[in-house]
Amino acid sequence: MKNHVKWMITITVMLVAIIEVLDMTIVNVSLPAMMGSLGTNSDQITWVLTSYVVSAAIFMPLTGLLVTRFGRKRLLIMNIIGFMIASALCGLAVNLPQIVIFRTLQGVFGAGLVPLAQYILRDTYPPEEHGKAMAIWGVGIMTAPILGPTLGGYITQYMNWRWVFYINIPVCITCVLFAMRYITETDRHKNYIDWLGAALLAVSVGSFQIFLDRGNGVDWFDSKSIQILFLVAIITTLIFIIRGWNKSDNIINLKLFKDRTFALSEILMLSYISIILGVISIQPIMLENIMHFPTETAGIIMAPRGIASALAMMMVGSFIGKIDQRSIITAGLICTVIGSYLMVTFSIDSSQSYMMLVGMVQGFGMGLFFVPLSTIAFSTLPESSTAEAAGLFSFARSIGISVGISVYSTVVTRLTQVNWNQIGGHLSQYNANLQQWLNHHGWTIHQPFALKVLGGELARQAGMVAFIDAFWLMTISVLILI
Repeated sequence: MKNHVKWMITITVMLVAIIEVLDMTIVNVSLPAMMGSLGTNSDQITWVLTSYVVSAAIFMPLTGLLVTRFGRKRLLIMNIIGFMIASALCGLAVNLPQIVIFRTLQGVFGAGLVPLAQYILRDTYPPEEHGKAMAIWGVGIMTAPILGPTLGGYITQYMNWRWVFYINIPVCITCVLFAMRYITETDRHKNYIDWLGAALLAVSVGSFQIFLDRGNGVDWFDSKSIQILFLVAIITTLIFIIRGWNKSDNIINLKLFKDRTFALSEILMLSYISIILGVISIQPIMLENIMHFPTETAGIIMAPRGIASALAMMMVGSFIGKIDQRSIITAGLICTVIGSYLMVTFSIDSSQSYMMLVGMVQGFGMGLFFVPLSTIAFSTLPESSTAEAAGLFSFARSIGISVGISVYSTVVTRLTQVNWNQIGGHLSQYNANLQQWLNHHGWTIHQPFALKVLGGELARQAGMVAFIDAFWLMTISVLILI
């Protein structure tokens, strides 16, 4: 294959993968603006996120089956066009039901873009260059969710929330033209579709994703709906696994998990993503709500992590075949542990430069970890299983993000309440330090203004301690993965 063709294929699939991953995080910061425009409250608007995540998670594992049925070129073009139309409709939505429906469609068509990108890149590059291919793929997949909130904040502030969706249109048009010109087609077969397995998968994944997405907002198992969702997810998952384990035409080839390397790579990917991206996803809350940084500043603080991750991936891609990949993965975990431990030292008064430096250390570890794992995961599988394995690998990443956000959101919420009660116990007229502080400002503890200031500071301190506890949990969890 000519070198320029190889690079055009790389650019095409990376662009579609990046816009899909971006759409998982870029919308988050636009939710407050959407609330006013669509006339919804804070609880209802989260369905804009939930609908996309759930539909994408359901269809992502089906990538291999759809490639066999439609061919990779046709499927890629169908997904890009569908994603583009759904994005345009999201931007035109005038009420909540409309945007939820269109976001669901966006997730359906976007689900296959990331695994297709990985599959096509592995097929485009020879085996000795798979590390390089996975480095290129990883740059987009790992940096896009980190930079998404920054880009979303700028678009929302200086343009309009609708442009969060409209920016996908020119990218999709470009990708369709490139795909038609450079992507080669694969053989198609009208394979049998296990509809019962597909239904079990949809119910299992859908109920689990909604359980994760909505649980923290309704206090988890105190809610009857959450209890029902959890039971449905457990029961349907068990039926799906027991039924499909020895079924040759199951909707997903579960025998892939009999390969130890692939199975352990899936576990590592899900665990690492849930630990790291779970924290990174909620870190802007700390920067904006507790440390009172503007959205743009919070984005700037977060950006070096993604840049360092990209640099590490490109560096690893150049020498991955010369060093034991397990050693590189371990080095990545060690760097991540160091960066995570340094986050424990954050305080309300931490400087921007210090937080950026810590983010770079952690991001460098992410890059060292991700590339060799993405390369070694498929190394012992037959080529015919690559498309399906890529779908399952991306599915682990998607589920990991949802699990991480749910776990760490709950940890921060619960511990903030605990810390509020513990720290609040010191706000007493008998506390000599507090009395000295009040005297310095010429206030008394009974003045409404003083109580307001103390209440605000109490909330900040309680929240900050909760985040530090979450960073401790992250550090210990990554240490265990080593």
